[in-house]
Amino acid sequence: MGAVLVLVAVVVVVALVFDFTNGFHDAANAIATSVSTRALTPRVAVALAALCNLAGAFLGTGVAETIGSGIVDVAAGVDGLRVVLAALLGATAWNLLTWRLGLPTSSSHALIGALAGAGLVAGAGVHGGVLLDRVVVPMLVSPLAGFALAHLAMAGLLWAFRRAAPGPTHRRFQVAQTVSAAAVALGHGLQDAQKTMGVIVLALVAGGYHAERADGGVGVPWWVQLAAALVLAAGTWAGGWRIVRTLGRRIIALDPARGFAAESVSAAVLYVAALGFHAPVSTTHTVTAAITGVGSTRRLSAVRWGVARSVALGWLLTLPASAALAAGLHLVMDVL
Repeated sequence: MGAVLVLVAVVVVVALVFDFTNGFHDAANAIATSVSTRALTPRVAVALAALCNLAGAFLGTGVAETIGSGIVDVAAGVDGLRVVLAALLGATAWNLLTWRLGLPTSSSHALIGALAGAGLVAGAGVHGGVLLDRVVVPMLVSPLAGFALAHLAMAGLLWAFRRAAPGPTHRRFQVAQTVSAAAVALGHGLQDAQKTMGVIVLALVAGGYHAERADGGVGVPWWVQLAAALVLAAGTWAGGWRIVRTLGRRIIALDPARGFAAESVSAAVLYVAALGFHAPVSTTHTVTAAITGVGSTRRLSAVRWGVARSVALGWLLTLPASAALAAGLHLVMDVL
């Protein structure tokens, strides 16, 4: 029992490290557009994102339930805990690599891919139906919805303000971006903190320190929710400026109106996915697609499609790459 307790503690610590890297890797999601349009200074933007990430983590646990009981069935004891540990290490390694490259990939899909990869190598039960319905389909739908809705929203704003004076309109949208940036950060906390909660609960169940409910759900202890929220906020405060440049400047030159439209649509998609479907969608995918959508209203050539293709390649690589990393780490653990 002593070895199991130590391994549970190690998994919890590594999960919180992953949560921290998620915070600084994805800090750009909420603040990149506001910083690039100068609606917010970097210091104020990061503080706002950190506070809203903290608050968003307490808005629900549906996504945590999906991660904690819906992706993979782990064995009780050391064998199950090794699966969770390998998954966390693989996802964290992918986060750090893509952060170093300035590539806005999905921490969510890195974790889910890593869980599936480690689970397959360990012979654990991987729920293919849940992966398809709550991961693969939302992975495809959320960026498409973000692009299309952001394009339509921006087209509507251009029509509505077609006769407005440019100067005052510009300043009003800068103020409005404070609200929309906060909404995205709240949605990021709602989505991404829950993924860490779910994997910690998975480890607690494997170690025998938390029991599933009669309906098959796992529930989330209050201390897990609080720890994940605080660490995600701390990671956000650390910032992710490499990715801020990619999202805020390299894909499209943004103005406050386009920044507001992209952020508002992104926040709406995140809330619907988390509260309506308990689907762990990617904040990064959604925001990037929305930025591309608003940029396309200017003219298609205004979007730097080469950068967008590089980002899309990162999306496509995340699931298999994180799965391979986690699978390899699990095999190394077996040898050791």
